[in-house]
Amino acid sequence: MAPQHRPVFIHSVFAAVLLIAISCRPNSGINKPAIAKKHEIQFKLERNNILLPVKVGDSRVFNIILDTGMHFEGLLLYNIAPEDSITLENAIEVEVPGAGGGAPSPALMVDSISFLVGDLEFKNQRLIILQSDIMKGFASEGVTGYSLFGKYIVHVDYDRMAIVLHESKAVIDSTWERLHMTFKEYKIPWIEAVVNIDGEEDIPISCYIDLASSDALELLVKENMKFNLPEDLEDAYLGRGLSGDIYGHKGRIAALKLGSFYLEDVMTHFAPAEIRSKQENADGIIGNNALRRFNVIFDYKRARLYIKPNEYFSEPF
Repeated sequence: MAPQHRPVFIHSVFAAVLLIAISCRPNSGINKPAIAKKHEIQFKLERNNILLPVKVGDSRVFNIILDTGMHFEGLLLYNIAPEDSITLENAIEVEVPGAGGGAPSPALMVDSISFLVGDLEFKNQRLIILQSDIMKGFASEGVTGYSLFGKYIVHVDYDRMAIVLHESKAVIDSTWERLHMTFKEYKIPWIEAVVNIDGEEDIPISCYIDLASSDALELLVKENMKFNLPEDLEDAYLGRGLSGDIYGHKGRIAALKLGSFYLEDVMTHFAPAEIRSKQENADGIIGNNALRRFNVIFDYKRARLYIKPNEYFSEPF
């Protein structure tokens, strides 16, 4: 029987840009119940991407980006060589659309595999392997997200370069600032933030978190924007998504405010909304070059994001 053929929608690095971009130790501040289980996984931070060590069966260790845009339990792989020996049984053909103005990327998909993140096993997971070379040249070899975020409280400790996965509800102390998250389409976390373009006016914006973006901030250019574009913007190649390259502009804004914390003189990309983002009504996208200046805790089940400035908070952009 010929393989089935259908689209599979993946967001963030796939309906956002797989952009390539650094790092951060205080006491975690998490008071854990005595019997609470946790798992710790060391990660690498390369070009502002969190890279996790992942194995599929007897494969070598792949460098896999942790991405808030992966809305299903599973793993997407690319740049996989024939010698990587991943066996796919009963695979179907799919198309994976993403950022960019071109066609979706062809891929093969199976719906029930297991993989290891560090020493932690994830069972009954979806696996998608791109069949194009659109991601050729990237330091990573894939993406995962909701497998972790959907099951655990995820503490990203940039100071220790470690992710701690908590199985039960953690009591988080007052040294952390709590932000409210909402989840719209495809289980992607949104927060409210504030931008100041030219040092004059603070402007509230609605944005979503793209942990796979190596930028600090991407503001979406569209009709009826809440902000004016700054002067002295430069034409720029902004990155590549699963549907092709993305072009726009780059410049600086006076400040980005997350909770009560101001990040100043922020390098910002300005991208056409219809090309960059598949999320309706978004004003912008918070990337990992902003978040890495905090240690962060994602609690999807209670819709909370906790942030605490780390040693990289004041590092210039």
